[in-house]
Amino acid sequence: MENPVQIPTQRPLQKLRQLPSSWQNLARDKTNTLLLLGACLLVLAPQATHLSIWVTLCTVAILGWRAMLTLYGKRLPPTWLLLPIAFISMGVVYLQHRTLLGREPGVAMLCLLLSCKLLEMHAKRDLFVVLFLSLFVILTNFLYSQSIMTALLMIAAVIAILSAQLSFQYTGRIPPLARRIRTAALIFIMSVPLALVLFVLFPRISGPLWGLPNDARSGSSGISPEMAPGKISQLALSEEIAFRVKFEGKPPPASSLYWRGPVLGRYDGRTWSPVQPGNGRRNSSNSENSSEQAVIKRLGPIINYQVTLEPTGQQWVYMLELPRTLPEIERRKININSELELLTNLPINERVRYNAASISKFQVQLTRVPGPVWFRLPPDINPRSRALARQIQEQFPAPMDQVNAILKLFNNAPFRYTLEPPLLGTDEIDDFLFTTRAGFCEHYASSFVFLMRAAGIPARVVTGYQGGELNPVDGFMSVRQSDAHAWAEVWISGQGWLRIDPTGAVAPERVEKNLASALRRANALDFLGLGDRLNALRTNQFSWLSKVRNNWNAINNNWNQWVLDYTPKRQLDLLERLGIPNPNWKVLAFCAVGIGAAVMALVLFPLLWQRQRKEPLDLLYQRLCQQLKKIGSPRAPYEGPQGYALRLAQELHTEPQRSAVLRFLQVYSTAKYGPNTAPNEKQSALSTLKSLLLQCR
Repeated sequence: MENPVQIPTQRPLQKLRQLPSSWQNLARDKTNTLLLLGACLLVLAPQATHLSIWVTLCTVAILGWRAMLTLYGKRLPPTWLLLPIAFISMGVVYLQHRTLLGREPGVAMLCLLLSCKLLEMHAKRDLFVVLFLSLFVILTNFLYSQSIMTALLMIAAVIAILSAQLSFQYTGRIPPLARRIRTAALIFIMSVPLALVLFVLFPRISGPLWGLPNDARSGSSGISPEMAPGKISQLALSEEIAFRVKFEGKPPPASSLYWRGPVLGRYDGRTWSPVQPGNGRRNSSNSENSSEQAVIKRLGPIINYQVTLEPTGQQWVYMLELPRTLPEIERRKININSELELLTNLPINERVRYNAASISKFQVQLTRVPGPVWFRLPPDINPRSRALARQIQEQFPAPMDQVNAILKLFNNAPFRYTLEPPLLGTDEIDDFLFTTRAGFCEHYASSFVFLMRAAGIPARVVTGYQGGELNPVDGFMSVRQSDAHAWAEVWISGQGWLRIDPTGAVAPERVEKNLASALRRANALDFLGLGDRLNALRTNQFSWLSKVRNNWNAINNNWNQWVLDYTPKRQLDLLERLGIPNPNWKVLAFCAVGIGAAVMALVLFPLLWQRQRKEPLDLLYQRLCQQLKKIGSPRAPYEGPQGYALRLAQELHTEPQRSAVLRFLQVYSTAKYGPNTAPNEKQSALSTLKSLLLQCR
């Protein structure tokens, strides 16, 4: 008979086992709770830009309070203290928004509820409530932004929440944090195929997915239906995308890129506004210029392109002058009026895409003289400008000579093109032309039209965008809010309405290139003397900064084109290409469930196939542990075979059983962890273990 192997004494293990279990659990609970607080902070942080300052401060204070209670091992606050905090918060939200419904109050309440719930975690169900609330808060971030950066940040938040959940789920030894994060990331990655199937096949609704009835029109920006000094120059500071354009073939030169928007004909001495007010809802048949009947003569080739227009909250549709055909937008009707404005019947509150065709060179002739609205000026204002107009009219009888005289004045006199013009007095045109001589495009367009009308020539202001930046990475042209522009149109007998851009007489690089070429912008690095260098990198299309910017813009554009703009029409077109014509919601639901199940099977099958099967040695060891658990000697999660044998030697008093158990653990340890043995020796060990297992009962 072989001598039993002597199991070494493990003093550190005994010392650890002698520690109070509450101490061990307390340290682990602290770590897990702090991880959960960090995950909640990552979830709540993006909301700081949308919530009121008091809501942000309140959530930060509650999270800090919970962290201090955790670190110092203090008890959670009682219910009688938490209830007043919750009701006061609800009351303040109601007083601020006058309702508890809608996006703003709903998100504020949800964030406050999540932070308060962290102070009431007494059971595992409270933990799951916190986790589910966190997932809801993650969804609310998409109510404000659906950009790719928001999506990446929310993916990180989901992985953090899953890591915190896994940390609380472990009952034995907890893996390192890095391994838990990898496991959470793997769980997320496994869900991506099913999410893609649902994204492609789930029946889509019309309109903005995340829009609420009273919130869909908030936050829109862009060209205004009115123009006053300073309005367009404010837009010039914004780098937000107004729309993107994809041309068929080579794009036209920058000097030809005039994207027509609102046409303004009424002037009150400061503000230019449409002939008929109402956010573009004008019926030209009732306007004072109804006697105009235009005849459009085509002089150049047709330009075909596609426009992806960002939400504006307005009804104007932007195209190059002059539209050849009316574009089509899903769920909208587009009309063109006598001022050649393209208007939709509904405000554009979500991103839309439309195909367009424009005539590059044209002539708009009228069979009659334009209506009196295009001559009209307020009385008793700008006397010096009126006198200048009469002087030009007397000196140059021909209308085109008068136009050229005013443009020559802008070019020769010391006028400046600037985003920060001086303030103007009551007679704004006089102050601009004779005193300040510094302004942006709206100043030059406004003063030019005033002089033309004062000289008896019909004229109007046209606003929109001019130019655009072509991205060599994806071939899309980005037209930004900084490209907002104002120009003029004058009516010349025999030629019709002609576009005149007085800004080009002062800053031709603005029209021929872009705003950055015409103006130097202030930079945050100016105090270090690096502002000029950074501006040079921005304007140089071959610099590394421009390349990084172009690649990032291309990524954002693809995200918008293929993810955010996946409309019901595009879904139906895709399904038709896949051989499913005119599918209804039942067909889509069946396809989503069937293909989703197939995808999940493909994801899970390799995991099940590669799952390691337990060796016969481990199965026998597991059966032994189950038998000993029934007699009151269960194996602790942290105990290995030797540690288990050390404890059983003290607990088991029935000699045959005790010897069999210790012998079993000795043979198992040798076969499992000893040097590689021959197959016949391992088979012999299995036979020995089976016989010993019968004696251990």
